[in-house]
Amino acid sequence: MADNTSVAVLGTGIMGAAMARNLCGAGLDVRVWNRTRDKAEPLAADGARIADDPAAAVEGADVVLTMLYDGRTVLDTMREAAASFAPGTVWSQSTTAGIDALEPLAAFAAEHDLLFVDAPVLGTRQPAEDGKLTVLAAGPAEARTTLTPVFDAIGSRTVWIAEDGASGAASRLKMVCNSWVLALNNAVGEALALADGLGVEPQAFLDAVAGGLLDCGYLRLKAGAIMNDDYAPNFSVTTAAKDARLILEAGKRAGVRMDLAEAGAERLHRAERAGHGDEDMAASYFAGFIREG
Repeated sequence: MADNTSVAVLGTGIMGAAMARNLCGAGLDVRVWNRTRDKAEPLAADGARIADDPAAAVEGADVVLTMLYDGRTVLDTMREAAASFAPGTVWSQSTTAGIDALEPLAAFAAEHDLLFVDAPVLGTRQPAEDGKLTVLAAGPAEARTTLTPVFDAIGSRTVWIAEDGASGAASRLKMVCNSWVLALNNAVGEALALADGLGVEPQAFLDAVAGGLLDCGYLRLKAGAIMNDDYAPNFSVTTAAKDARLILEAGKRAGVRMDLAEAGAERLHRAERAGHGDEDMAASYFAGFIREG
């Protein structure tokens, strides 16, 4: 039976579009908005209603799901929608906004009587398309029933961490997870660049670690992209560089030195400066060969 929960998805990039499509597939009432309307319009074929502006998208929605570039973009967009919010609307803030951005977002929610849920997700394009994201959620208990069909549609697992969205518990966990993801990504690129420089076949490296403690699915995924010269974006270099900055900020706030994260951020920035910003973050591989100056 179709659920009658109405969801406004603000932001229909790689992740937001996939999430909106799965919400439509689950029978929810979905309306979508994107600053560049062309990125939202294909979702009409899946049953979503395309809104001309954020205010139109959120009007009458039970849940507002934000999946935008960063915290500042989220706050600006929510301000545009402010006049249309009904008191008690559930706001699932799923953008990777970092820790410092949470305070103004939570303050906005309190000012407009929204139930604020800090709900970043783990996963990239394919898990998003398959509805197999992991949702990391912190928010009030009264929001959970409303969010259940939403999170069930976009993810395979929801991990509730705390009952206070403003605490940043979910975003802090996301920073830890992302630090690991980016470290793995950069390590794969650097290892394969070294293999190239030393005249070692990449497959020989993969065969050497196959089935052992040094092997992992993420190594296979990103090495495969590099070896096949396939950099179609699942998670772009530019977005990864933004997340690397957020990780460094989080570490500084916590008094933790992030030496690997700092070096990894520089690799991503070098790849971005070399023109790979819109490619998958596996393209940080090319940072190993850039000669600047």
